[in-house]
Parts: sequence; structure tokens; C-alpha cells
Amino acid sequence: MTTPNPFTNIGFEDFRRLAADKTLSKYERIGFPDSYRQGFESNIFADIQFKLTNLAADNKCIFDIGPGCSDLPKMLIDLCRERHHKLTLIDNKEMLDLLPNDSFIEKVAALYPNCPELIAQYRGTVDVIVCYSVLHYVLIDTAFFRFLDTSLSLLAPGGQMLIGDIPNVSKRKRFFASETGARFHQEFMKTDDLPIVEFNQIEHDQIDDAVVMSLIQRARAQGFDAYVLPQDPNLPMANRREDILITRP
Repeated sequence: MTTPNPFTNIGFEDFRRLAADKTLSKYERIGFPDSYRQGFESNIFADIQFKLTNLAADNKCIFDIGPGCSDLPKMLIDLCRERHHKLTLIDNKEMLDLLPNDSFIEKVAALYPNCPELIAQYRGTVDVIVCYSVLHYVLIDTAFFRFLDTSLSLLAPGGQMLIGDIPNVSKRKRFFASETGARFHQEFMKTDDLPIVEFNQIEHDQIDDAVVMSLIQRARAQGFDAYVLPQDPNLPMANRREDILITRP
């Protein structure tokens, strides 16, 4: 019998359990096998900084939605300390308790965007929103468009939002249908078999091109600029994940 993957189809409440499980690594607590994140997070953070140029300024208002507890949010905390940013971290309490405390850090234990007081307080004032490796859990826990619309309402003029590390099943299929993807599959799985790829088939509870493009179109319809961006090739899943960058003019 195959052992179930403990990181499949998990949501906000499951992350409470993962965060409290001391037998798990810091990467497993955020839903990743160690091989997907260990040794890669400095490259991931460099890619985030490249896309979110407001992070390089000083005295900005920063939101991190679903930061988790690995080294990635700690890198953001260090940067915010250096650049004198105000940082708001939104996640479950168990996960937030694993992150450092400091005077410039505000921790909000909530299933975003179900935090109306916070939303009202910061509406139109946030310079950067980081939402990394989170969108596929939004699919499980809350409404996509309410998540997006609420986030857009927070952005200040010139504000930027990165919805990063989106597992797009359409992009994944395109990759594994290619010669490069087939070789990747054979080497990774140690098999001569080709990957099975089925196009024109709806994958329930998965993010696909239609979901990604609908988010882009909805943001643009509200007066924001929105773009689909590739990940740096050095990132562990760049061949099957991508990012959305949204900016308020």
C-alpha cells in the first residue's frame, strides 16, 4: 500500500497541526518535502526582491500573507529591519509563534481575508504584499476573487503585490509534453516511461491557465496593472510554476 502524501489537499486548519508537530522539518511544516526548499530559499528570496522593487526603498508598509515558518520569512524580517519597513505577518497563531518578534513586526492570527479590522486599518496604504506558495491553499479555504479584491484594496499608489509560486497545472502539462519535460520525468522517476499528459481536461481543485488569466483580467478591470511572470530558472519548480505581479499605478 502506498503511503499517503501528508501535504496533499491541506488547508489553513491543517497548517496549525503541521506547525505544532515538532517531528517535522521547517519545510515540512509549510507543506513541502525538504528537497523542494532546502538550499533554495536564498534564490527564492532574490527572485522576490527582483520583482518587488519597493522592498529596496525605505520606510514602507509590507504585508506577508501566509509567511509560514521557514527561512524565507526570516529573510524578509531581516530586510525589513535593515530598510526600516513596517511588517505585518498574517497566518495561523501556531505558525506565527515560530517566527521572531520585534517592534516593527505586527502578527495577525487570521485566515486572510477574514480580518475586517485589519483590512479597514490598512486600506490604501500598503506598499508591498507578498503572498508566496499560498494561492493553491486559497483555492481550498476561501473565495479567489474576494481574496484578490481585498488585497487590491490595500495597495497604496505605486503599491505592488506578488502572488508567487503558483502551481499552474496547464504549465505543468506543457512542460511534461515537451522533450525537456519528458527527459526530466525519466531522470527524476528513474524510468524509461514517458509522462502521461492529457490536454483539454478540467482538473478539479487545481489552478490552471483559466484561473491565472481570470485573476489578471479581474485586477486589470479594477485599474491595476497585472502580469504573469516566469520564475528564475534556478528555483526548484520554475518549470511548472509561475508568478503574478500586480501594481497600482
